[in-house]
Amino acid sequence: MATVTKKKLIQAISQKKGLHPNEVRGVIQEFLDMMTESLAEGDRLEFRDFGVFEIVERKQKVGRNPKNAHIPIIIPARPAVKFTAGKKMKRMIEDQAPSASTQAEVHAPGAQHAY
Repeated sequence: MATVTKKKLIQAISQKKGLHPNEVRGVIQEFLDMMTESLAEGDRLEFRDFGVFEIVERKQKVGRNPKNAHIPIIIPARPAVKFTAGKKMKRMIEDQAPSASTQAEVHAPGAQHAY
């Protein structure tokens, strides 16, 4: 699996649609800026078949610093962005995931590996 960056997306879209990369970059950046502004205002963003972005409140919890003799510290409540995948995205990801039986065969003890 590879990491897809904004730059790679811009290149792929500009080649596919025959647009100049600067045009695509401007549209993508404006889209991301508007998403960020909407979420900051507390709006819920819903994209059919893709998913939903919304702000949720993470509860206060107690954490421990392993470097500091495990002294407990209070982690305050905070807002966070939550993403829930849509039906189409879930289906596509599930269709691409290897089945459990395939994974068991690949990772079985004593299995021969072709390296």
